[in-house]
Amino acid sequence: MTDRSTLRQAPGAAGTRILGVGSFQPEKIVTNDDLSKIMDTNDQWIRERVGIIERRFAEKDESLVDMAVKAGTAALADAGVDPSEVDTVILPNCTMPTQIPNAAAQVADRIGITHPAAFDLNAACAGFCYGIGVASDLIRAGSAKKALVIGAEKLTDHVDPVDRANAIIFADGAGAAVVGAADTPQIGPVAWGSAGEHVDLIYMRDDKWIYQEGQSVFRWATTQIAPIALQALELAGLEPSDVDVLIPHQANLRIVEAIAKKLRAKGAREDMVVADDIKYSGNTSSASIPLALDHMRKAGTAKQGDVVLAVGFGAGLSYAGQTFICP
Repeated sequence: MTDRSTLRQAPGAAGTRILGVGSFQPEKIVTNDDLSKIMDTNDQWIRERVGIIERRFAEKDESLVDMAVKAGTAALADAGVDPSEVDTVILPNCTMPTQIPNAAAQVADRIGITHPAAFDLNAACAGFCYGIGVASDLIRAGSAKKALVIGAEKLTDHVDPVDRANAIIFADGAGAAVVGAADTPQIGPVAWGSAGEHVDLIYMRDDKWIYQEGQSVFRWATTQIAPIALQALELAGLEPSDVDVLIPHQANLRIVEAIAKKLRAKGAREDMVVADDIKYSGNTSSASIPLALDHMRKAGTAKQGDVVLAVGFGAGLSYAGQTFICP
């Protein structure tokens, strides 16, 4: 008889790393002037309050799953990984129109990933950092070998098109990363949590439209998120001065700048590159961090080997951050 008091465990990896990234945005560009034609707003007002110049809107027949497939396929190509090598698909999102079935299994099938573990993850705008943390831990535990993490959102399905407070902010898109094993850790531990006492600051109103208490969210994000970023650095054994690239969730340019200012006050370098992808992508929730990372790599502002600090925050209220080495 076998010893039933001790169960076999799968051998895990010593560390993990991001092997490649990819993204997708719809073709339709919506400028501030375009929005001013359907609501009481203007280009200057939007730029001053949230920093957005333009954003991308998906067409009616362009789904969250469609965008996720394109971003995931691009990430696999960037990583040089065949779909047959992937055994786990994690799809952070908060705008999938159906709870059953989930998006991840559909996306995996369309990409050509055969019978993976596949699940959606809803931590709203913190979702991508949650997803990377889960993928990294699964690989280190031996439960996965290669994971595809795709943050994808079609927020325009859930924003009242004439709501000036929200319609100017949210947009559509998808960003993805392939996570695999490494001899030495290149993804730091995730610093994450939630503040459920603030659940009413961002929510789905009438089961249709996203609503948020903008000023309250702004105050919370500008005071509470920098400490989470510092915690992520501490968990990884890093100092603020080690950070080459900072990618906060692209919620609002003023929030992004406030987080960067607080980190610089704690020792982050003046030449630390700070993502400002919101200017041309808008707020894409769980897609915003991988979209920004992919765009920065292509622009050369995030380079291979750079220490990247990512921090996401949003509805829940949920938050998460981690460091990783740029692929």
